[in-house]
Amino acid sequence: QAALMIFYVLSLLTIRPSVPVLDALLSAPLNVTIRELEVNSAVVTWEILEGDPVIGFAITQQKKDVRMLRFIQEVNTTTRSCALWDLDEDTEYIVHVQSISMGGSSPPSQPVLFRTPKESEKMASKSPDEVTMEEYGQAQLRAGELIIIVVVLVMWAGVIALFCRQYDIIKDNEPNNNKDKAKNSSECSTPEHPQGGLLRSNV
Repeated sequence: QAALMIFYVLSLLTIRPSVPVLDALLSAPLNVTIRELEVNSAVVTWEILEGDPVIGFAITQQKKDVRMLRFIQEVNTTTRSCALWDLDEDTEYIVHVQSISMGGSSPPSQPVLFRTPKESEKMASKSPDEVTMEEYGQAQLRAGELIIIVVVLVMWAGVIALFCRQYDIIKDNEPNNNKDKAKNSSECSTPEHPQGGLLRSNV
């Protein structure tokens, strides 16, 4: 029994935990910030301590008061930013960032809370210059589309006019062709002799 107890204890010590391994030498990311906040997207940036053997990152994205999580992880990268996509407008989100090394993951960073704007708020926050340039670009696009439509219509009108002209020429030539055919047929026909007529030769 003592041998069985020792074997049981040793087996427990060799079982690997299922939870993520934390690297005690790795610090949590610092200065986690949300930038380029849009209605349906945002960019999260962070910094790390110099000398940390970081090979990647892991980001946890969660709606406030909702248990569902989105987990984003990338390795073999030295980037210090990540795009968050497919967000809902006018919604609060909580983001944590962890650094990843060969030995495991760092503790999570301090949580960052942000809210996506409404579509109407985003449009209202645009400067007059941005709105003017956008309207100018749309006007140029509409003008280009109108030019293409006009060119296509002119080409079609030319094709139709050419077809009508050729049709009129062919139609005008039909009576002349009929007259020529009738004339040719009359010239090739044998003249008729009056009935009862006798041809006599002079003796």
